[in-house]
Amino acid sequence: MSIDESTSTKTVVFALYDKVTLQDVAAPLEIFARANDFGARYEILLVSATGKAVETTSFVSLNVHESLAAAPDRFDTLIVPGGVPPDFCFTPGAHDIPEEQTPDHVATALEMVGELAPRARRVASVCTGAFVLAALGLLDGRRATTHWAHCQELSRVYPEVEVVPDALFVQDGPFITGAGITAGIDLGLAMVESDYGTDVARRVARWMVVFLQRPGGQTQFSVWTESQLPVSGGLREILDAIIADPGADHSVAALAHRASISERHLVRMFRVQVGMTPARYVEQARLEAAKVLLATGDQGQEAVARRAGFGSADTMRRTFRRALGVSPSTYRSRFRTTGIH
Repeated sequence: MSIDESTSTKTVVFALYDKVTLQDVAAPLEIFARANDFGARYEILLVSATGKAVETTSFVSLNVHESLAAAPDRFDTLIVPGGVPPDFCFTPGAHDIPEEQTPDHVATALEMVGELAPRARRVASVCTGAFVLAALGLLDGRRATTHWAHCQELSRVYPEVEVVPDALFVQDGPFITGAGITAGIDLGLAMVESDYGTDVARRVARWMVVFLQRPGGQTQFSVWTESQLPVSGGLREILDAIIADPGADHSVAALAHRASISERHLVRMFRVQVGMTPARYVEQARLEAAKVLLATGDQGQEAVARRAGFGSADTMRRTFRRALGVSPSTYRSRFRTTGIH
């Protein structure tokens, strides 16, 4: 698509509320601003319920352009950033957002999005903004994603939504849901590519020093961050060695021998300090290595399976289907393109 094919300004409205996640707003906002430097025509409106500034989760407040009452009747894109507690519970410690939300904040977000969504050609969310769309029934019967830490909760609370836990963003009809925090960059670039073509999106990505199509999905982050950092420096070295060379011999016997400890003690250390068995950790390391190889290279599945440590393409395929619900070939096709057109 060339710039000449689009003659009208595309108005993007951000629905802001107190305790919104700053990066969920800033990441796509920066993408749209830089896209305008390269010929795109985005007009940005930051909207809050009252037209007053909103507090964020990152020590600063954001001024807005308009109140909900003054928002346009029709516009191109609505963006709903995260910040709403994913479980809609209001007890301390119920979620990992630093500042505690209140029922009033959630009610404000629901009211705004409920009024603004029907006015937009497309609706996008970042992080836990997907919970607002789901609560309004906008994602019923649709595929969606959110931050990896909250995918299970989204699926549990809203079983009508088909949650895709590994995707950085998912489009289903006019609704686009993004994963957590910096995935707003990926989502923003995909929208720019859809609106103004690959060349503009690529120039924005290059200027921002980011991938136009980031390799892999968000599971690559969840695997390691779900595990507690080990107390033992010796175990840390073992984990680093597994990640650095997933194709090596990482049987329990081999790992215990390298660490000069018994196999039983090794298994106990993994369970206590990592939260999973050695075999599970090794499989996850190999899965992540295969995902990167599939997304960024052109090697066949047999070669990828050997490099990642699966031994055979059949073993790799079984692991992909069990862990991700897709085949390696489907995974490769999904993450070699942005998928929004």
